[in-house]
Amino acid sequence: MPDDLPPRPDAPPIFWPFGAIQDYWLDAAQRAILTLDALRQRGDNQIERARATAPHVLTFEVEVLVDGRQLARPVNYGLVRIVPPKGVTVDAAKRPFIVFDPRAGHGPGIGGMKQESEIGVALAAGHPCYFVGFLPDPVPGQTIEDVCAAEAHFVETVIARHPEAESRPCLIGNCQAGWQVMMMASLNPELPGPILLAGAPLSYWAGVRGKNPMRYTGGLYGGSWLTAMSGDLGHGVFDGANLIANFEGLNPANTWWKKLYSLYSKVDTEAARFLDFESWWGNPVTLNAEEMQFIVDELFIGNKLSAAAITARDGRRMDLRNIGGPIIVFCSWGDDITPPQQALGWLTDLYDTDEELRAAGQTVVYTVHQTIGHLGIFVSGQVASREHGRFTNCMDMIEMLPPGLYEAVITEVDEDTANPELIQGRYLFRLEGRGLDDLRAMGGNDAADQRRFETVARVSEINRGLYAQFMAPALRAMSTPQSAEALRALHPHRLRFGMFSSRNPFLAALPAMAEAVRQDRRPVEPENPLLAMERQFSDGVVRALDAYRDARDAMKEAVFLSTYGSPLLQALVGLGAETGRTGRRVARDLVREAAAERAAAALARRMAEGGLPEAMLRGLIHVLRGERGFDERAAHVIEALRAAQPREIRLTLPQFRELVRDQAQLLRMDEARALATLPELLPQDAALRAKAFAALRAVVLAQGALSAEGQARLEALAAMFGAATPALESPAPRFAKPEPSPPEPKRAALPRTARPRKAATPAPGPRRPRGRG
Repeated sequence: MPDDLPPRPDAPPIFWPFGAIQDYWLDAAQRAILTLDALRQRGDNQIERARATAPHVLTFEVEVLVDGRQLARPVNYGLVRIVPPKGVTVDAAKRPFIVFDPRAGHGPGIGGMKQESEIGVALAAGHPCYFVGFLPDPVPGQTIEDVCAAEAHFVETVIARHPEAESRPCLIGNCQAGWQVMMMASLNPELPGPILLAGAPLSYWAGVRGKNPMRYTGGLYGGSWLTAMSGDLGHGVFDGANLIANFEGLNPANTWWKKLYSLYSKVDTEAARFLDFESWWGNPVTLNAEEMQFIVDELFIGNKLSAAAITARDGRRMDLRNIGGPIIVFCSWGDDITPPQQALGWLTDLYDTDEELRAAGQTVVYTVHQTIGHLGIFVSGQVASREHGRFTNCMDMIEMLPPGLYEAVITEVDEDTANPELIQGRYLFRLEGRGLDDLRAMGGNDAADQRRFETVARVSEINRGLYAQFMAPALRAMSTPQSAEALRALHPHRLRFGMFSSRNPFLAALPAMAEAVRQDRRPVEPENPLLAMERQFSDGVVRALDAYRDARDAMKEAVFLSTYGSPLLQALVGLGAETGRTGRRVARDLVREAAAERAAAALARRMAEGGLPEAMLRGLIHVLRGERGFDERAAHVIEALRAAQPREIRLTLPQFRELVRDQAQLLRMDEARALATLPELLPQDAALRAKAFAALRAVVLAQGALSAEGQARLEALAAMFGAATPALESPAPRFAKPEPSPPEPKRAALPRTARPRKAATPAPGPRRPRGRG
């Protein structure tokens, strides 16, 4: 022993290393037994859940409203009402929230697995909340379009339950549920309010080289023939465990080591969380083979959704440009399943310019988390309290926005934040204008890469046809329900649960051993040197597996690029030098464009029509455009001004939003003329004009000090309103957090062709119009 080794107080120096070794191996053995017992419990849970008719991991009490199996075209989906927990009160007049569960191989309920979740924050804010989930087995013959029709029926049901609510329901689509909700909304644009997409891919070819290897999978398999074969071997049923295996293969270090080592190293505290998560992850569901084939052919390989190239049975196109409500996209740089390019690339597929996006009337808000993984986007408690909490509380603010692209910037409130009394909670929610070039700067495919993916789509069609002609008949003849069930039971994802369960006779003594360990648990000291060596070994295993993953992904990318970049292969599948969707891939809709041009021309003729509400909103939008942003403080003041108006002249929320869109479009059409005609909208009463300008000023100053450009625009407006210049130099107004107004009687929203006109006695703030003759 070295002479300088510090002695331990409870043992002579010469004996302490042997004690440390003994302590470590006792702890390691106990942890091994407890880990095996956790795996046994996981297997038992999986077997028990597989027997259940409707297994789910929701932590909320629910009331079943609609069983999709009873619809005209039955599906295995259902609509339930979330029963508010004890102590939580919801307001039936508030906007309902509907959370759609992702059906991507895993079991149902992940959207409400925790109290700190999308459902939890909506309930805490007083909103009625609903959940669309599914059963493990599909109804024979159901299709993706049938599911979309059922979801539309669910939304109609929720709307009918809340006739007093002014705002349409907010739909939250997690992962796979996101693109399905978008398909439904494109066919039924009149139903939803805002749509929040959490980790949902819509542009499946998008990504950057050196990352996002999952997008190469279809090409490396030679197309979707393997999906068809899986469905035939499953006797018309596709096993969702295959999808889970694909997800797990993305990160072998986590699948093969980190997850189990995390359980083993912290088994005293980690077992409960591990079993909770595995009750969802380890419970794969099935899809009809036709459903899965549609997903792979039309979306993953064909990438047809963002090209408006999918047609419903009745001939309607699933065109995302049909959706008129705000679309919120929440994605993350840490997501290896749905990277930001796939979550946002549909916008650059649909639109070439920012003006096209605005002219189409679409409002899109996005935020990109820096680190969170795919599942964390919709299950993390921290994300729920921050991002989802702010989106929930600011959804009315988002609906105020004029058409365009915005980024949601969420920052923590500090002592320098102006008017903190107007902010709910710890975070400030701000929307800043962005352009399509900001999305392109995230990276993406060049023309050569687009041709490669187009080549994959054509190769897939050829291989699928060859399979259907020469292999499918024989496999279908050999497949039986019993053989299909046996294949599913032998899938490695399921087999591992059966091996580590109470069905295994070699584990019969394990529960008693685990209980004995818990009664005499002796964890090792954290500073034990062998424990440090264990952690170093674990880190080395992770680094080795990560190196394997990187090498594997690099090889996949190289094979993909060289194979599908071959001019010979491209020519063989019919892609000549001048063909292929290498530029803009979405078809023009001449009917839509003509209707938009007529509407714009009609609106331009009303440039000088209106009254004080139109003048105030036009001026407000003009100033905020100079500020390049709009945050919740200004939104609170706007809502307080609207709510302060007498009911008989108050604008409803739909009318107010329609007015905002019109005034923003007029400013885009001809800003100089829109400002020149603004004084014509003002009343003659100077005192009333001054009062209106004071209200407008209060809104813009709620966000804090103005920039130089914003100040100049506000001064120009002061001259138009005839307000005294010193009003600009007076101290910023003090604000009180607005109290929620009592529920208002339901009013029908004005049709898009109707606009309010100037009233005889305008009010200082936005008011309800008296209608047009």
